[in-house]
Amino acid sequence: MVPLSVMAGLEPTVSGRIKGPYGRGRPSRFTSEYRPVVFWNITYKCNLRCEHCYISASPDAARPELDLEGVTRVARQIAAHGIPLVVFTGGEPLVTGKFWAAAEALAASGGVRLSLSTNGTLIDGETAGRLRGLGFSYVGVSLDSLDPRAHDRFRGVPGAWEAAVRGMRASIEAGIPTGLRVTATSWNIREIPSMVDFAAKLGLTRVSVYLLDTIGRGREAAGQLPRPEDVKQLVDDLLEKAREYRGVVEILLVRMNYAGIYIADKLARSREEFIDLLRLLHAQGDCGRKTVSIYPDGTVRPCQFMDYYVIGDLRRQSLGEILAPSNPRLRPFLSIHERLRGPRCGSCPFRRICGGGSRNRALALTGDFWGDDPTCIIDPGEVASRWGIEGLL
Repeated sequence: MVPLSVMAGLEPTVSGRIKGPYGRGRPSRFTSEYRPVVFWNITYKCNLRCEHCYISASPDAARPELDLEGVTRVARQIAAHGIPLVVFTGGEPLVTGKFWAAAEALAASGGVRLSLSTNGTLIDGETAGRLRGLGFSYVGVSLDSLDPRAHDRFRGVPGAWEAAVRGMRASIEAGIPTGLRVTATSWNIREIPSMVDFAAKLGLTRVSVYLLDTIGRGREAAGQLPRPEDVKQLVDDLLEKAREYRGVVEILLVRMNYAGIYIADKLARSREEFIDLLRLLHAQGDCGRKTVSIYPDGTVRPCQFMDYYVIGDLRRQSLGEILAPSNPRLRPFLSIHERLRGPRCGSCPFRRICGGGSRNRALALTGDFWGDDPTCIIDPGEVASRWGIEGLL
């Protein structure tokens, strides 16, 4: 995750409240490898059928899931382990009572912050009030276009846009910090800056921009990946929007860590400032390093965007065993820079910080899980030369 607004020297509107103070020269210490943020994919079911869904969720999903007893047992383990933040996601968390059981168990523990990633269509005043009562720190609602027809087509259900916006308003009215989550594709990338304007007018305090990833149904949507030059233009435009809405809307970039290197190169005025920005970026972590995902069946993945690589199984192991640095399934992601072998990523001096972008896109577009992510927008050699970087940072 790239904290674009914070890298630009702007105060965060949401992440600072969750993580505590952090910024240039003051990297976040909110998480560690042993106590990462947990993204809990609570169910495979969803009331929408999104073209890009990384978990292939649907209304009629019938894959195995933890039962209610299993969910509450996992919640107790999370609390006992000292996990700092749980982000509930899916599928759509609000379609299942197991979400509420897990949230209530974690809220009762008193030590875990809670966040919700949702399509927003099921949030009304009563639901928002219940989320507020459980102490949710943030609700992120997916919206992929300012055109309701385009959003509904992408999400697979008519009326999804209107319902999502109603959900946003209900969450805001309940007093919960609320944001917009948008997946950048070839067809919507040019309107994303305008979506920041929309978010500010609506009263949203964060915009998280995800680059389409080739996982789940997203494998079939790979043709919708934007060109690297369009991604670069988007980052430039979002830097301007971050300054325009400083203190109002915080902007994050997700699934494109190389954009953080690009931003550091663009903003730094000295080598020391460049290195400080990279330290800030490195402290955010990535798949398997400061973040993990629990899937609906109790298996644990490096992150929610990696369905085919399992690092543990909570039906047979404890969370502590799975998160131990000695876990051979987790270890490659704690030192991912040692595994990257593409001609670009394998020699990049910033590979420890970036992590090589998306392993899914590398696999889908080059055939090599540890190869290059072709969507990268930087020339590593040129950037390294500009700042006098020699060898691995």
